[in-house]
Amino acid sequence: MEPGNRLLDDYVLSLTGKERPRVCFLPTASGDADHYIVRFYRAFDGARCEPSHVSLFRREQAAGDMHEQLLSSDLIYVGGGSVISMLGAWRAHGLDLTLRRAWERGVVLCGLSAGSLCWFAEAVTAFHGAAAAVDGIGLLPWSNCVHFDAEPERCRAYRELLAAGMVEGYAVEDGAALHFEGEQLARVVSSRRGAKAYRMRWSGERLSRRPLPADYLGVAWPAEQSRAA
Repeated sequence: MEPGNRLLDDYVLSLTGKERPRVCFLPTASGDADHYIVRFYRAFDGARCEPSHVSLFRREQAAGDMHEQLLSSDLIYVGGGSVISMLGAWRAHGLDLTLRRAWERGVVLCGLSAGSLCWFAEAVTAFHGAAAAVDGIGLLPWSNCVHFDAEPERCRAYRELLAAGMVEGYAVEDGAALHFEGEQLARVVSSRRGAKAYRMRWSGERLSRRPLPADYLGVAWPAEQSRAA
């Protein structure tokens, strides 16, 4: 999402605990767009990981079972695009169930935009026009709204959906990322100074929006500084 800024990419690679992790890209939300796949291989070059991808809309998919390819990965990276189209394709191929199995095995799951929305019980999509609610694959029992600082209509829709009964959750600005361990939020990190995330819930007759502290990845965070000292 940020050419030339590898802070978030490096962070998710570090979560695998592997020197050269196996990273599988799912570009389904973009219709397996060629340019997106090329960008992935440039960002996740073979010098620091073993990159691969799974195509659902192209015939060039490598020989072998795509479900096993995902399950044998250390990190699965989901790209952006249409979350509605992506979820439909995943469910048609049974990838939603495979991704749940991967999560249960401890594979690191991540993604941006649609690739962030998909893991939650509910989310706010605005790819096909007016912002609307969509059901994700439900690994995380919360709601999610991305691009919170960049798309006012999506933000406004999220507030209205929460008031109408959408499950409480998180809003995330571009450049910030939510790091979950199991179903619980472990920390918020950012690749841009000042990028924020918020805990969102409808309480009684008003919206509660609580800012969450974010660790900027461009400098060592306090725990690392204390160890170095």
